[in-house]
Amino acid sequence: MPQEPLLSVSNLSVSFRSESGLVRAVRGVSYDVRPGELLGIVGESGSGKSVSSLAIMNLLPGHAQVSGSARLNGQELIGRSDEELSAIRGKQIAMVFQDPLSALTPVYTVGEQIAEAVLVHEQVSKAAAKDRAVQLLELVGIPNATQRASAFPHEFSGGMRQRVMIAMAIANAPALIIADEPTTALDVTIQAQILDVLQTARKVTGAAIVLITHDLGVIAGVADRVAVMYAGTIVETGTVDELFYTPRMPYTLGLLGSIPRADAGARQPLTPIEGTPPSMVALPSGCPFRPRCPMRQDVCAEREPELLPIEGDGGPDARSVRLQPDPPGGPEGPQLQAGATNDQRPTTNDHRASCHFRDDIERRGLTSRDIFVAPAPTELARVLGARETRPTMLAVRDLVKAYPLMKGAVLRRKVGEVRAVDGVSFDIREGETLGLVGESGCGKTTTIMEILNLEKPLSGSIQVLGKDTASMTRADRFAIRRDLQVVFQDPMASLDPRLPIGDILAEPLRAHGVPDAQVSRRIRELLQLVGLQPEHVNRYPQAFSGGQRQRVGIARALALEPKVLVLDEPVSALDVSVRAGVINLLERLRAQLGLSYLFVAHDLAVVRHIADRIAVMYLGRIIETGTVDEVFDAPAHPYTQALLSAIPLPDPRKERQRVRIVLKGDLPSPANPPSGCRFRTRCQTFGALTEAQRQTCINEPPALAPRTGSADHLDACHWATVETVL
Repeated sequence: MPQEPLLSVSNLSVSFRSESGLVRAVRGVSYDVRPGELLGIVGESGSGKSVSSLAIMNLLPGHAQVSGSARLNGQELIGRSDEELSAIRGKQIAMVFQDPLSALTPVYTVGEQIAEAVLVHEQVSKAAAKDRAVQLLELVGIPNATQRASAFPHEFSGGMRQRVMIAMAIANAPALIIADEPTTALDVTIQAQILDVLQTARKVTGAAIVLITHDLGVIAGVADRVAVMYAGTIVETGTVDELFYTPRMPYTLGLLGSIPRADAGARQPLTPIEGTPPSMVALPSGCPFRPRCPMRQDVCAEREPELLPIEGDGGPDARSVRLQPDPPGGPEGPQLQAGATNDQRPTTNDHRASCHFRDDIERRGLTSRDIFVAPAPTELARVLGARETRPTMLAVRDLVKAYPLMKGAVLRRKVGEVRAVDGVSFDIREGETLGLVGESGCGKTTTIMEILNLEKPLSGSIQVLGKDTASMTRADRFAIRRDLQVVFQDPMASLDPRLPIGDILAEPLRAHGVPDAQVSRRIRELLQLVGLQPEHVNRYPQAFSGGQRQRVGIARALALEPKVLVLDEPVSALDVSVRAGVINLLERLRAQLGLSYLFVAHDLAVVRHIADRIAVMYLGRIIETGTVDEVFDAPAHPYTQALLSAIPLPDPRKERQRVRIVLKGDLPSPANPPSGCRFRTRCQTFGALTEAQRQTCINEPPALAPRTGSADHLDACHWATVETVL
């Protein structure tokens, strides 16, 4: 028999008053969470995921209007005073916030903050609370917990701060943990560590978890049930298998179709959801997804569909489904087929969707590519020929960038240096995309900044279109910038909010002497090129969505018809549905204009989709390089294997079968890197080596060399062995 719900949310609504009117942020949300269960809540930014969870804990500002019910173990939470909820928060229900640095107090040590959470709810001595804090830090995987308990939050990395937040959340063994985007902005390896810690906390405390995220791959690997939110309400819910293999809401299908997959070899355009989420002040009539839905009919404008069970999900026969023996691939993942015994997870009669055509989607077996039209695969405007015959657009050889470490206030002296980039070499040919990947702190951004500076490097060489930056004059640098442009990570920060986009696009044209008569025509061409309307020319950046602002940034980079684009995390700040449209745009522009890309990212699934070649960096050095298919299908370096192993796949069946390589600890300090192989302190194979082999790793830095039978696939490991991890 199913357990009684631990948390039962019923008809929860949240509104805020604003100058534009009443913002209905959450509209009639209802769901249950049972003991020990992990519920994943997904959706685009602004869908109401975080607001609904903050409302449950009464952490919204005072002007928020909250109605409905949220019962924890039968106790009503909505409407209680802050004093009453203070006895519940941290004891029965805890929260892990998205940004741990702002959630932790900077003037207290992490041990003091964890101990405080214990002292508030339990009658123990300060010494016992301190010991408990150390135990919790050990539980979540903080090395040298006794010493690190005396450190301050700023002395921890982002992943370690998130571990501290989890330790604080489980300090009193709560029955429910709400984790609000706990892995956002973290490297894929750190993300895997945090998810592993959450699962450990779940096993140790027996707590149920509500995991809020926009990453469907994360949900596929850890969730039991999923709720998809759109425009402040739940539009589909069910078990993780039901949501991924038999989605029945067009919005869910669109989300799944817009995900690039790291395990997909054949590159196909993604299926983005066109348009943007509606304003919560003025929702459209009927179904809120109607303006973006290709299946919309007249009935969709007349009334909003209810969240109702899928036809056939209500009886015992609905539970007898299994995966096909050889499921087809694709962004939607394998399909489910009715009529046999389920060998994965049983479906339930809880699969519900808010769509007038939910049963029609099931009967016709529609997938995301049937509903959302994917663009046709783009072909290069001209045949470029074999790689070795094409001209080199960008060449970096033995690049070194070091920053001095200084000491002293009056008589400053150099006491060391940080070699952020230490002997990096690569080249990019015409029409080619190189993906530069690695964890934060590995030297990716420093590398591209050295390239964009067009200055003589500390050591090594940089050649742009055959010209060495060391011998360039100021006039040469000004001229070469026409051919070398950059697209930054945060489009809002890179666009001047005081200028309309017409002036933003005109700025580089006028700086390079383009006549005014041609500027207006070129601006219209650029807007059309990136999929924006020419009449938007007088709008300011804040009037655009995140994806549209990034398109403006791409248009500005293309204004002078460059040959090489440096793309610094261009889609990491975007929702998954918007990200798909920008990725398709970059693919189309490369084919149409013959561009070469240096694509910097930590999302390896995006790199697999867009890049031709890949270079993996670790502590300032490239440790593996080759074509994307060679590196993804046959990784040789243990670090690359760990990176690929940590990529979440939007496929629950595959996720349950995978064995992850979870790296221990964080990156060593680049000011004092390990001797020999820099990865040996975290290497998962180092412990299995003989003593003589370990000494080789400790004493001798490995050189990039071909070891997999391909002269183009290089790795820097003394004992490299090819492993399949995807």
